[in-house]
Amino acid sequence: MARVERPRLLATDLDGTLLRPDCSVSPRTAAALGAAQDAGVQVVFVTARPHRWLAPVAGLVGRHGTAICANGASVVDVATLTVVEQHGMGPDLVATLVARLRDRLGPTVQLATECADGIARERQFDSGHPVPPGSPCVDRIEDALPATTLKLLVMDPHTDHPEFLAAVGEAVGDLATASSSGVAGLAEIAAPGVTKAATLAAWAHARQIAPGTVWAVGDAPNDLPMLAWAGRSFAVANADPCVRAVVDEVLASNADDGVATLLERCAQLPGGRP
Repeated sequence: MARVERPRLLATDLDGTLLRPDCSVSPRTAAALGAAQDAGVQVVFVTARPHRWLAPVAGLVGRHGTAICANGASVVDVATLTVVEQHGMGPDLVATLVARLRDRLGPTVQLATECADGIARERQFDSGHPVPPGSPCVDRIEDALPATTLKLLVMDPHTDHPEFLAAVGEAVGDLATASSSGVAGLAEIAAPGVTKAATLAAWAHARQIAPGTVWAVGDAPNDLPMLAWAGRSFAVANADPCVRAVVDEVLASNADDGVATLLERCAQLPGGRP
């Protein structure tokens, strides 16, 4: 049998993957993160979350101190929750996308933007997540567009999810990148070519880490490009069927510490190339 070596880098999604269903980190997972990093495996969180949601996991980030957020639209210094790289969209592009979405989806569409300074949203937009005090709340998102939008959030809870995602994709076309993190009635739009995979690949290349030495794990459609890029791919058992169908291995669910088992395996494998 071929000798299996531990990866140099393990890239993991957070919600639905590393985090338990209540969004906590289990003691086992916290210990496994430390063991993998002590063994020389760099662990990078690659998430759809905005950077302001990273505080609960800040102490678990490795010595590199960074996380990839907003589906690849930002690279974040976790210690200070500061965006150090932005791969966003200007207001003209966002305004064009909004016009297309309104035309295609109709009056029930709800819109919001994420930027380095926080979230701006339309009055009817309610994702169920708390919003920082003072965040702009307007009748039409066009009236509160930031200089750089990391993600344009599109919501319509009254539409069938697959049909909704298809309609968003048709509206966006090749002007931007539309993706789903698995939340029904929600789509996330980033700049053209911006994905978790693209930003992770650039981060790894800057550190001379080849794709073949990277393992990646996720659960949702927005993880698919990252899983395809990595040398070896994994999904948790609760992942979307389209994700489970294409990975090299399916782990236990996030409720059963599936990523912890993978991290423990990394720590125990013999080392490969430096």
